[in-house]
Amino acid sequence: MTGRHLFVDISAHGFGHLAQVAPVLDALVERRPDLRLTLRSGLPIERLRSRLKPRFTHLAGSSDFGYVMHDAVNIDLPATAAAYRRQHADWSDRVEHEAAFLRALRPDLVLSDVAYLPLAGAARLGLPAVAMCSLNWAELFAHFYGQECWAPTIHQQILAAYRSASYFLRLTPAMPMADLPNRRSIAPVATLGEDRRQWLRRQLRCADDERVVWIGFGGFDRPLPIDHWRPQPGCRWLIPQAWASSRADTTAIETLELSIADLMASVDAVITKPGYGTFSEAACNGTAVIYQRRPDWPEQDCLIDWLQGNARCQEIKPTDLLAGELTAALAAVWRQPLPPRPRPSGAAEATEILLTCLP
Repeated sequence: MTGRHLFVDISAHGFGHLAQVAPVLDALVERRPDLRLTLRSGLPIERLRSRLKPRFTHLAGSSDFGYVMHDAVNIDLPATAAAYRRQHADWSDRVEHEAAFLRALRPDLVLSDVAYLPLAGAARLGLPAVAMCSLNWAELFAHFYGQECWAPTIHQQILAAYRSASYFLRLTPAMPMADLPNRRSIAPVATLGEDRRQWLRRQLRCADDERVVWIGFGGFDRPLPIDHWRPQPGCRWLIPQAWASSRADTTAIETLELSIADLMASVDAVITKPGYGTFSEAACNGTAVIYQRRPDWPEQDCLIDWLQGNARCQEIKPTDLLAGELTAALAAVWRQPLPPRPRPSGAAEATEILLTCLP
């Protein structure tokens, strides 16, 4: 069989959804080199290409919005509620429009991480579909809006879309997803990087006793006042270029010729928020993690519990992070013994399942 066509919808709510999908698509195309990929995502095409090895056709656009965010850790709940109510005010028409889009595209299989509209459109056509993620918008919607009088109909429509998929591949770690009878748990998914620590240290002209710490929040803007932090001897900071720091001990990650996975495998620690992509790739690459909790984000508990058993990690208070009071947290995390690295065999498991769904 040749010329099969996979349509993939990748949420642009941060970079974690792409981090989950990319290793699966790489493994799938290795098994099926004839497979044609069409990707729809609101992420920049450069970001998609930096993660994905196979060739693909890119359709710019987003079929989900996830949550409207004030910044990397704080949700705008009223704006998100309004967005959901708009999305579902004409839900049947939206599903019909999505079905028409898929009918014209003519894929053999739909894979979504983790928008539910393409799943509903595929169900309208009787087209095979698979969802995959560590979370789902139905479970989060019920957490935040379950007591609202307008919420039950929307919640049931989201659930119906997820339940219509042949499988919901529940990555490790993940939310419970008890309302999804089609869930199938698989191992962690992560990209293993090449340890290029020595090259990185030469590029940064690090002293022998200096450590390299990456600060990043998974695709969301969260500028920290790093130029006002006290100097921290022994640390070099890798930060987003948009922060425009003038400090001599900072370097913009965009100026380094390293993939995200190689960067993760080459730094001494990463400072971040709880998120699947960063947590899974840090653990699987043996990198220490300093994290700030997200206010009332229900996915984070399962992620943190898993990280604590699989990586060196340490929580930091928001006030300490803003003030750059990181000495104690970094010292604590570097004192911890390095646990065995988890095996990211979820991509291989997902590939086997997707192959059974391709006609």
